[in-house]
Amino acid sequence: MAHKLELKIIVDVFTTASELPPDEQNLLTNAQAASRQAYAPYSGFLVGAALLLEDGTTHWGNNQENAAYPSGLCAERTALFGLRAQNKNKKIIKIAVTAHRNGTDGFVAALPCGACRQVMAEYENLQEAPIMVLMQADNGQVYRCDSVSALLPLQFSKENLGL
Repeated sequence: MAHKLELKIIVDVFTTASELPPDEQNLLTNAQAASRQAYAPYSGFLVGAALLLEDGTTHWGNNQENAAYPSGLCAERTALFGLRAQNKNKKIIKIAVTAHRNGTDGFVAALPCGACRQVMAEYENLQEAPIMVLMQADNGQVYRCDSVSALLPLQFSKENLGL
């Protein structure tokens, strides 16, 4: 007989970024700077992602659109793929994601899409350590999860492939 599987997601909600510890404020600021470099001429929705690495350095990415949809790529994946291509063994401690609309100064909700959550989960599993996720929310709020697995509890992984 079927039964229910209850999943619980815990998200810390901060009223403003100023409530975050300094390293997380800085990471969010880096993600905002990355969003200003995004290439999004079609949607006008500019997204930035910043990774805090175990050595204290930061790596950026931003969304890159293309007239031949869906050839573009999200900010989270450009940051993660670029890091892995250049620094295969660097451990990711945290990722911050922010977004704004072209021609505006204010930031809006930036929650990773399903494909980005899957890629983030892959990297978290690969390094066998959690990656904290900071997400810009509406009205200046910031969401924080202790791990990508909180955002994608029923994830597809190498175990599904029998590896």
